[in-house]
Amino acid sequence: MNRIWKYLALLSLLLSVLACKLSESSSTPTSIPTPPAEPIATFTPLPAVHVQPGEAHPDEPVFISGEIPYTSRFFVDSLAEPFVMLEDEAGFAKRDFEFIFSPASQLIGPVEVSPDLKLTYSLSLPAIPQGTYLDLDNDGEQDTGVQVFAIAYWSNTWRDPFLEPRDGKGWSSAYASTTTDSEQEYEITGGTLVVWSPDELQAFPTGFGPDGKLFTADDPTAPIPAGYNLVDLNQEPFRVYKESRPVIDLIEGASEVNDFSDQLYTDAFNSLFDQASREYPFTTEKGIDWDTLKAKFGPQAEEASTPEDFYRVLRDLSFSIPDGHVNLSLNPDVFYQDYGGGFGLVLVELSDGRVIVKEVLPNSVAEKAGLVAGAEIVQWNGKAVSEAIESVIPGLGPYSTDHVRRVNQVSFLTRVQPGTSVQVSYKDPGDAQEKQAEMESEVEYDSLFRTFPSADDDPQALPIEARTLTDSGLGYIRINTFSDDENLMARLWDRYMQGLLDNEVPGLILDLRQNPGGSGRMAQDFAGYFFEDEFQPFTALHYNDISGQFEASKHPSRIEPAPSFFAGPIAVLVGPDCVSACEGFASSLQHDGRVIVVGHYPSAGAYGEVGQGQYNLPDELTIQFPTGRYETPDGELAIEGVGVIPDITVPVTAESALGQEDAVLQAAIEALLEKIR
Repeated sequence: MNRIWKYLALLSLLLSVLACKLSESSSTPTSIPTPPAEPIATFTPLPAVHVQPGEAHPDEPVFISGEIPYTSRFFVDSLAEPFVMLEDEAGFAKRDFEFIFSPASQLIGPVEVSPDLKLTYSLSLPAIPQGTYLDLDNDGEQDTGVQVFAIAYWSNTWRDPFLEPRDGKGWSSAYASTTTDSEQEYEITGGTLVVWSPDELQAFPTGFGPDGKLFTADDPTAPIPAGYNLVDLNQEPFRVYKESRPVIDLIEGASEVNDFSDQLYTDAFNSLFDQASREYPFTTEKGIDWDTLKAKFGPQAEEASTPEDFYRVLRDLSFSIPDGHVNLSLNPDVFYQDYGGGFGLVLVELSDGRVIVKEVLPNSVAEKAGLVAGAEIVQWNGKAVSEAIESVIPGLGPYSTDHVRRVNQVSFLTRVQPGTSVQVSYKDPGDAQEKQAEMESEVEYDSLFRTFPSADDDPQALPIEARTLTDSGLGYIRINTFSDDENLMARLWDRYMQGLLDNEVPGLILDLRQNPGGSGRMAQDFAGYFFEDEFQPFTALHYNDISGQFEASKHPSRIEPAPSFFAGPIAVLVGPDCVSACEGFASSLQHDGRVIVVGHYPSAGAYGEVGQGQYNLPDELTIQFPTGRYETPDGELAIEGVGVIPDITVPVTAESALGQEDAVLQAAIEALLEKIR
């Protein structure tokens, strides 16, 4: 988690504490089995059928309902136009990750979200479904076959009401009536299927067969009744049954959080450490000695007897791993004890090494001591200010890069225990004479929140904002996040991009400086508007328990051309608060060489995959570890530990630090106009 997300967590947690204190992918197995015989899949006009659903059998399925359980905190973040669908499993039967669900097959049902965020669904079955016929009886003869479905949760993101390829392809690996194995290319391993047969002459597998895989040539088969059938894959032979109104809860699957919350401190620590260290993807690059860390923090976990003790063990462990995606939820009491004191003083370090006062909050300790915006801090508590900054342990770590850590050290120089006194030497603006001030910290968090660029944002602002820069005629789009209502973001983006084309805007500035990341898929879809040819920017690798190795997916994601294409020159603005999916987006745009990256600093350099690295721990703590890494097509580690480096590095000056100019934006405008001329 990066600074902006931690800021949001701080804001909710610390306000309550303040009141109290003042009166808070997949991998592949090592050995690849012989490819299975491919089922015969056809999609043809419906033949005459010999069954009348709902009448031919008293228990003929007509209506399915259930719950959609979830543990991942990411799941509800992007709920937009959610529904369940009778998902055509021809993609799985053919092992076709590119399978596109035909609009005719997309039978959907509503998802209801209760006030406590409990999700339920209902699905009325059609008389005759419109899926793909699959001949699965393994008799060597071509038969009409059956239609096979899972019940799966989906949400509509792009354009019309039906799913299109950008919304999703293949088959579901989470929030579905089936279970899949991410370590074996998402083979279906259990759960419940809905199978529709046009007559009593068709057959269906009764087990996984010797190879342990469904819909392969060695599957045993048996006749299946006409109409709808529910197939329970959790027992062999499979149970095939009919029930008019079955309740089938969906399965969270690969997105389920690892839950150690019921364990004792020592056991929870060991469970977390063993799994996280095994699956962590950057051990070599970051030089992490897991044995040394276990020897240091394991005994501390054994001695922990209070929530504060256990939290400090986990916090110090996380601080030992230089990775911006390693994130522990905040304990507001511990944060108050260590960082609850402030002076109402916001500092910034300039590119020339000076540290100046960016802002003094009204009626604060710093204001009463005589400090003003623009003053230069020379010494802090008897040390040269640069030396004092170097010794700071910032409270919102860890960080993947030195430049992000340094920015946060400057922010946390003024964070101390409440009641702490400091001596400050400073120079007023335009005055060479040093002055002295002694300040005693008071309980306040406003000055910390002011170090976040998002502190000035309108809470009602849209996730994507656009305008035309009147003086230059250039387009300007600010993408604030890739984690919001995805349908809203897609519609805004589509509209803005079409506006660029309709108005023949000559060049575009994409401002990503405050984008903390989110959906990598959404970021790739956005990037598709700038390319005419498909390409693969990165390969994702994950740890495979079967092989004990990090392995690449056989089906990496790609950037595919969007319905419209912007061909003009582009400038991308980045900074330390451009994190994760934001960085992948910025890096992908560099593919064809027409993008200029501009910034005071590189991006955060935190580019691991974290979806399966979520953990629940005792005392309602949560922690996150990366479980996947991204590499370039030539096998080099992508972005992590480095960031997206600007082509034009803009110095941090007093004028830009004090908000007198947006030097990064101005540099981008000048660079684009030069290219256009």
